[in-house]
Amino acid sequence: MLPPLDLKDFQEKVSTQFRPWQRSFQFWVRAVDIYTGYKVFQLRMSFEKDKEKLEAMWERQHEHAADKIYAMCADLGGFFLKVAQIIGKPDLAPAAWVRRLVSLCDHAPATPYDIVQMVLEKELGRSVGDLFERFDVDPLGSASIAQVHRARLKGDKDDVVVKVQHPGVQDLMMTDIRNLQAFALYMQKTDIKFDLYSVTREMEKQIGYEFDFMREADAMKRIGRFLKDNNKKSPVLVPRVIGDMVTRRVLVMEYIDGIPIMNLGDEIAKRGINPRGKIAAAAKQNILSSLTMAYGQMILKSGFFHADPHPGNILICKGSEASHPLKAVALLDYGQVKDLPDALRLGYANLVVAIADKDPKRASESYRELGIDTLSKCENEGEELFRLAETMFDTKLPPGVTALQPFSEESSIKKIAVQAFPEELFSVLRTVHLLRGLSVGLGINYSCAEQWRPIAEEALYAAGRLKSKLSQLESRFWIYREDIILLLSGVFVVAGKDVKPRPRRRNLVRRLFRRQ
Repeated sequence: MLPPLDLKDFQEKVSTQFRPWQRSFQFWVRAVDIYTGYKVFQLRMSFEKDKEKLEAMWERQHEHAADKIYAMCADLGGFFLKVAQIIGKPDLAPAAWVRRLVSLCDHAPATPYDIVQMVLEKELGRSVGDLFERFDVDPLGSASIAQVHRARLKGDKDDVVVKVQHPGVQDLMMTDIRNLQAFALYMQKTDIKFDLYSVTREMEKQIGYEFDFMREADAMKRIGRFLKDNNKKSPVLVPRVIGDMVTRRVLVMEYIDGIPIMNLGDEIAKRGINPRGKIAAAAKQNILSSLTMAYGQMILKSGFFHADPHPGNILICKGSEASHPLKAVALLDYGQVKDLPDALRLGYANLVVAIADKDPKRASESYRELGIDTLSKCENEGEELFRLAETMFDTKLPPGVTALQPFSEESSIKKIAVQAFPEELFSVLRTVHLLRGLSVGLGINYSCAEQWRPIAEEALYAAGRLKSKLSQLESRFWIYREDIILLLSGVFVVAGKDVKPRPRRRNLVRRLFRRQ
């Protein structure tokens, strides 16, 4: 006799089997709707010649699309919350998109507490009551992969943060990434001359790592140690891991009291500080300087860096950690870290120096060294290649520009096709773009390439690829030797009268600066 059929269990199994197909269907229906909406709009606007009307039409179209993108990311959750973080930046996306998507940063649906408790007890091998003196049922925040709770361990006086992975989310996120890869392949063949597929491949690899909290704990320790060893005081705070309370799905770390950088404006107003005054400007500058210094050192000196500096992962400290109000910065969430091979690290260091020096020839050489393959038919290829380097790898906006639109018709990406882009370099590209988004949000236009130039030169010098500062000065002197001779020969002119004839003056100076 057959055992009785458990209808509820059967429905659950069927639902689980079909869920990836349902998500795929929902994604493609919505993505095609948004895409075709823009293509139809482009046809309509080709008949409109009035510039002001065109701008108003674009704004309405962006607002309409923003509502649809928000609904798709909020409804599907998971990986699409990360997509919202990537595209919802003020330097990259239309303002209407940013306004709509910024609220999705830390608003993933929370896992119910009874399931959290079950995961904790299974992973740590003891009951929550045995381990914690206090455990807040409501999470501090919930993101695409995990949620965090504030708690206090038994026998301790300091609070901790407990990060708990959402059960069953990994398979769904991998389904979402593969759908996005297919969409990326289509877009790069039809609309965007950029190797988007390689970008999504690297995203797949990085997000796969995020599900291993033991790897994340090791990354936190390694980065924290590196920043302390290379500075009198670390430019950013890295939470301390509670050693024996880490598993693949649970991570316990110290609690840092602070405010999310997205709420900085509210905090400034709450303290009675003029948001447009010198104190607020100095606080913002200090925050950005600390982050820029930390990332420059991580990427260019170590090659091992935190690769996810979106606003939800940056905390402005307000407790004992902050030696000055609104100055100390904590960097959270080390699920996405990248370990660059030395060849790419040094190639990128070379590109940073090229951008800082405004050197198109060196930038073009760096492209080849990094494996960035481009195809151009424009006349001023060198100039456009350099503009592309600035667009992709620097934070500074051109004068008078408040938002960079990489995929506009006038953009270098439209004029120069990026046929191949190293997957491993995507994390650097994303980090620079997130830093640019932060700088735009703080109202500070600066060049990370200029800030990182000394670090890049130090890295190249340590690898034997750059002469010392003294040698560089000596080389530059011999390049401009004749100009210097002409200048210094004026020393022998007294009160407008030549002490020696001009040829003798120059020969004398040449003898003084003859190579030994």
